Amino acid sequence: QVELVESGGGLVQPGDSLRLSCAASGVTFDLQVMAWFRQAPGKEREFVSGSSRIGGNTYYADSVKGRFTISRDSAKNTVYLQMNGLKPEDTAVYYCACRSRDGVVFTTKAYGYWGQGTQVTVSS
Repeated sequence: QVELVESGGGLVQPGDSLRLSCAASGVTFDLQVMAWFRQAPGKEREFVSGSSRIGGNTYYADSVKGRFTISRDSAKNTVYLQMNGLKPEDTAVYYCACRSRDGVVFTTKAYGYWGQGTQVTVSS
């Protein structure tokens, strides 16, 4: 049984940092493409960042490039999203997703497994 569990969300002020975590179980972690998406109220879920299989490439949406960093820890079967310089427009529910076919894809349909989401609110 595949399970993705996100944590680390919260309420922060503009300019602050947060680190999201997503612990994966029931999958061969090193063979998974791991990605982060987010969904703001009234908007579609959008790609934020992705990491191809261990040793592969990372990808970022233009809106977060230079501020967010994705990383993964094979020993802990965990993927992280370090978010710096947070802005009010980053407010959303952040979801972790994985897929077994190699290649980071920017659409939700490509990912078969999803976490429950963690809320990030950026407000002064």
